[in-house]
Amino acid sequence: MAELVAAELRRRIIRGELSEGEALSSETELMSRFGVSRPTLREAYRVLESERLIVIRRGANGGARVQPPRREVAARYAGFILEYQGASVKDVYEARAALEVPSVGRLALRRSAADLAALTEALDRYDDEYDPSRSIRLHGEFHQLVVRLAGNETLTLLSEMVHHIIETANVTLQPDSGPSAERARRDTGRVHRKLVELIRERDARAAEELWHRHLGEAEGYVLGDDAATSVLDLLG
Repeated sequence: MAELVAAELRRRIIRGELSEGEALSSETELMSRFGVSRPTLREAYRVLESERLIVIRRGANGGARVQPPRREVAARYAGFILEYQGASVKDVYEARAALEVPSVGRLALRRSAADLAALTEALDRYDDEYDPSRSIRLHGEFHQLVVRLAGNETLTLLSEMVHHIIETANVTLQPDSGPSAERARRDTGRVHRKLVELIRERDARAAEELWHRHLGEAEGYVLGDDAATSVLDLLG
């Protein structure tokens, strides 16, 4: 019975009938509505809490509150599955290329003035940032922006999951300071600007070729000679 209660509450959360931060009805009201006991209702709460769809707050203003599905939760679990299966970091980088390269071409063919403005703004933020760790974050955000602007929600979700896994793995793999990191930062900025030029010109083929090379070089920079054998490690 707890699963049936959880399924109904889950349906309402996923369909937006319950909004983020909204408190669920009181336990007494929900017990009456579903015809269940308090232990059964609380078991349903535990199911939804494990799915990160509600958060239980204690105290006078406590109770169960809604939190929408979060992509980072899905990415984290997907990363655990890949690590359990012994996937290599190269595996994940190849998946990123499979998602991003076609997205670049799609964006070049359909881009709007607003898309170009968003890309240019992202370029400027990257060029103005000299802190190594923040530069790495902005680099990743630019990649995600390109996929998002291409306009496919499914590819965007998959790409964000892959990005989250790579970002977590890169904490231990990617150098973030020193001459090589600064050179990589400058080179990355130039490639990103060239990509935006090609998107502006609607040259989808050249944009895809540039991005394929860029992703390959990024993989080589991070993984070096261990590209094929570095096993994904997200737990440290």
